[in-house]
Parts: sequence; C-alpha cells; structure tokens
Amino acid sequence: MTPLADNQDEHYLLAEIESATSGRLVAEDRGTASLPVSELVHGVAHAKFINASFAYAKPRQIMRFNPSDRGAWYAALAVETCIAEVGFHLTQALADANDFNAVVEYGEMLASMAGVFVDLRGMSEHACLDPDPAVGYPAGNVIAAQARAADLNGIIYPSVRHPGGICIAALRPNVVQSVVQGGMHRLSWSGTPAYAVEHLE
Repeated sequence: MTPLADNQDEHYLLAEIESATSGRLVAEDRGTASLPVSELVHGVAHAKFINASFAYAKPRQIMRFNPSDRGAWYAALAVETCIAEVGFHLTQALADANDFNAVVEYGEMLASMAGVFVDLRGMSEHACLDPDPAVGYPAGNVIAAQARAADLNGIIYPSVRHPGGICIAALRPNVVQSVVQGGMHRLSWSGTPAYAVEHLE
C-alpha cells in the first residue's frame, strides 16, 4: 500500500481499511461461517497466500470444486497446465469486461501435498469435468462437499483447459505445505482473446 500513500498517516489509514475489508484478514481474525479460524494456517512459509486461497471466493459464483463462500488451493503438476487454466479464466473475465487488453504477471507457487484425495484421473467424462461451468461446477461442488465431509484432503483430476494436464484442488488449508515461490510468468492480451505467455527470469 505504500505507493498509494503520500505519508505515514495515510499509510496507517489504508492499513486500517484493509484490515476491515480484507477477506483473508477477517477470516484469520474471526473466521467466517464456512471457514473457521482453526482451519487456517499460521507460522508457516507463505501462510498468507495459503489462507487467501480459502478466504477469497467469488461471492456470487461457485467454482469447479469450491462453493461461493469458501475457496480452495488449485494447482497442477506442470506450470503449463496452471497457465492454461489461469489464462482461460482471465480471458473469461476480460470477455465479461468487453476489453481484451491486459498484462498480468503471475508468480508460480510450488507446494507439497499428502493424504487421501478423490482421484478422477481416467474419468474425463465425469459431469464435474464438463467444460461448461453450468454443468461442471455444480457437479464438482457435490464431490467436494462429500470429500470434505469424509475428511479427504482434496481432488486430483484431469485438466479441463489443458489436454493431458493433471490438476489438484486442495480442500483444506493445512493440506498445502512447504510452499516456495517459483518462476514468474507474464500473460498479455492485445485486443483479442488469444494471449501471449512470457516466462520471466
């Protein structure tokens, strides 16, 4: 927030506004209806990133394996799969804004995960993997809710946006471990839905 403030007093005011409106900070302080404080992680590397993945969700829209009031940590076994998934969703956001002009840089976050996962590999015809969100997302949320109720850690599934790719949805913050930052990647749109990818040093 420092670039937004002209002096230290303004910086304090901005920090106070952020603490009152940040979904992550609110969740870490008192939890939410669907994400108790006890589920969040503390004192581990990149805990803020992990907690943010679960605290921030689209309030009026479910995603493939998370409801509108609780996020998930989405990952893949290869960065190309991550880029294809992220690129698809950001392209959709630009289409909604009717403006295909954007430059976005993404930091790769490497993590380890263990435990029991629902394994959908080899089940690409399953309804939850339908490319149409209206079909795939409700079906995926049913599976995710069942997995959480059974104390499973997440879901492994074939990427819908990158043929041959494998994705993982971690359903609990403590599943995401040993997080370190990897490479940086720039996605650029220049007036059309097609985007260019540049791997930064």
